[in-house]
Amino acid sequence: MKRQIICTNHAPAPVGPYSQAVIVNGMVFVSGQIAIDPETNQLMGSGDIEQQTKQVMANLEAILTAAKSSWSEVVKTTIFLKDMSHFSSVNEIYAKFFDSENAPARACVEVARLPKDVLVEIDCIATVSDS
Repeated sequence: MKRQIICTNHAPAPVGPYSQAVIVNGMVFVSGQIAIDPETNQLMGSGDIEQQTKQVMANLEAILTAAKSSWSEVVKTTIFLKDMSHFSSVNEIYAKFFDSENAPARACVEVARLPKDVLVEIDCIATVSDS
């Protein structure tokens, strides 16, 4: 089983012993992303769930692109929220990336704390394009 590590400058660099993503058996496993701007390495949207969610989705998209995948190939996501009262705001932004007829499986959980005290973190699993 061959593994391919994915790394792109268009998403934040890992801050620990993990990869942005790993491809194995035609699947890409994308590490949880938080609202770090890859150009400045700074947290975006301090206290602003909408801005943080948009940055998280941009980071995920950059990694999916580097892995030769896309939103249409995402099969599973996990959303980690600091406060479940942000669910509808996150869901509204998230919905712009997936059509309801082909949306991936998903879990959404509230957690006590996230890295850098962000409000949201999202990871995903996708298939890799054959092209």
